[in-house]
Amino acid sequence: MDHLETKPESLRRLKIAYGHLEKVIDMLEGDAYCPDVIHQSQAVQAALKKVDELILHGHLHTCVLKDMHGSTKENEKLVNEIVGLFKKK
Repeated sequence: MDHLETKPESLRRLKIAYGHLEKVIDMLEGDAYCPDVIHQSQAVQAALKKVDELILHGHLHTCVLKDMHGSTKENEKLVNEIVGLFKKK
């Protein structure tokens, strides 16, 4: 699965997350029951996590695999870039 295959699904999921986020805002403004707000917030986070996974999958199958035939130093740079993405979480 490459970037062109993951892009439509990533966009679809981002729109879903956006809808959930709007719901969280509405719920907070309306003083909704806190556990319900948290449940909606978790839905946003789950949707965003799935988008990250889709984008990373596309990146690994396009950019990384294509470039892994380089030198050990270049390969290490690619691996470190991916590891760095997960350290930010």
